[in-house]
Amino acid sequence: MAGHSQFKNIMHRKGAQDAKRAKVFTKLIRELTVSAKSGQPDPAMNPRLRAAIQAARAANMPKDTMDRAIKRGAGGEDGANYEEVRYEGYGPGSVAIIVEGLTDNRNRTASEVRSAFSKNGGALGESNSVSFMFDRIGAIRYATESAGAEAMFEAALEAGADNVESSEDGHEITCSPDDLATVRDALEATFGTPEYARLDWKPQTSVPVADENVAKTLLKLLDTLEDNDDVQRVSANFEIPDDIMEKLG
Repeated sequence: MAGHSQFKNIMHRKGAQDAKRAKVFTKLIRELTVSAKSGQPDPAMNPRLRAAIQAARAANMPKDTMDRAIKRGAGGEDGANYEEVRYEGYGPGSVAIIVEGLTDNRNRTASEVRSAFSKNGGALGESNSVSFMFDRIGAIRYATESAGAEAMFEAALEAGADNVESSEDGHEITCSPDDLATVRDALEATFGTPEYARLDWKPQTSVPVADENVAKTLLKLLDTLEDNDDVQRVSANFEIPDDIMEKLG
């Protein structure tokens, strides 16, 4: 079905969010802190931290800000103790949504996420209430200028990836979760550090949202969730036709 899906065209909707520099920095700082805490503070020995630093650089975060976040996570400074959380539910049009976050207050985050769902035509569900409709994958992204499509395709498949999609927006490489580290390391050796390398959720099927009002409410819900400082990533299984996306801007 032609149109805009959350998985395939995530950069389309992230543009407006990325313009909110302070909020972007807040999310990146949390990821830097947690990454440094979960592994070694040396990015050469900590792939998650390496990816977080790359994302922070892409957002033009000052080096001293990155260094403070890493030092805090490594135990060099007192700071909040962030933990990973996940919520699942349904949005308007029966769209399945998975919300992943980093929080220092689980009660606050759960309350805010629940409120976002209820105020925008959705309903928060129990754990694993929608995740069965998604596949857990390893996802790696490189900028378009990192390599030609053929070179990236050949290198990714040789490294053990399942699929490569190249477009003017960049190269999207997917693999099984167990192979993420192997594929990432092989591609890094050839093309350098990716924009990100992480576990992600890919919908098994997409839910068509052809009603303009439903689409408008759905996008408002997703924007509200993504605007929350505690939320790091939102995955959903919708597909909105191009003509409706154009009307909604």
